[in-house]
Formats: sequence, structure tokens, C-alpha cells
Amino acid sequence: MLKIISAVCLTFIFSPIWPLGQNPMPGDPFIIVNKKNNEVAYIKDNKVQTVMAAATGKTEDLTPEGFFTITVKAVEPYYRKKDIKGGDPNNPLGTRWIGFDAAETDGRIYGIHGTNDPSSIGKYVSQGCIRLQNETVESLYDIVPIGTKILIVTSSDNFEQIGRVYGAIK
Repeated sequence: MLKIISAVCLTFIFSPIWPLGQNPMPGDPFIIVNKKNNEVAYIKDNKVQTVMAAATGKTEDLTPEGFFTITVKAVEPYYRKKDIKGGDPNNPLGTRWIGFDAAETDGRIYGIHGTNDPSSIGKYVSQGCIRLQNETVESLYDIVPIGTKILIVTSSDNFEQIGRVYGAIK
């Protein structure tokens, strides 16, 4: 019996799915959204790879702040709220959806997505999501795997400073 318990414990300790150490690990893909300046940074390999202009919530409380996980990705997302099919020019979600688990949702309520209104980028106009230009979200979609961590903050710090604090940059 002791051997079985020891084997189970060792399996959990050395299992690749067991969350040992920091998360994210330095070098892992990581996204930071800074609501103060409506920008999104993509961090990988211990450095800020790119910074993108974004739109966030109309009011401070609409875009949730915290540490989340990308759980869903979709090409030409369907807009459930107004029953608009993906690919329709009237679809406010644009061409890609990168959903995360804010407010105990399944990644289908809050997300990073494109837009059918490019003039909204840089402004506080959304219902809580993070909007990017369609071309920008398409590029991000291709390099961000499900499971990537996303941090949403309002901060005067630059992305490198924030990345260091949260362990995404050594």
C-alpha cells in the first residue's frame, strides 16, 4: 500500500500537468493589457515582442482586471448577442476571437477580438472585451496557444516592468 501511495505522489510531483513553479514561466507566451493607455503587449522569450493599440471598456469596471487564461479561439466568430454570423460585415467581433476565463466564464464572454469599427481602436468603447484591428488580432491569433496567460491591469508601469513583476520576463 505504501508503494502505491508513493507512486501516486511521485506521479503528481513529476507530472507535466502539475503546476510547479511560476506560471507563466519566463519565456512562455504572455499577454498584458494595460487599460491606462489601451495597449496590449505580447511577451515571449523573455521580452516584449510587440505592442498593439486596443480599445477597452466604456467604463473602468467593464473590462475586468486580473490574471486569466486563454481558453477559446475562433475564426470568424459568431456574435450571439445579436445573432450575427461570422464573416458578416456587421459583426462587431471582427475576424478572430481569443477568449479568456474572466469572471468565471468559459472564454465566450470576455475576449480579445477584431472589430468592424477600426476607428474605435485606442478608445474606451467596448462592453468589456479588448478590441484590436482585424489584421492585428489575426497575427496574435496565430501565435497565441490556448492556455496562454493574460494579465489585465491599469498601470503607469511599462510592459517590461509589468512582465518582470508577473514572472513573464526574467
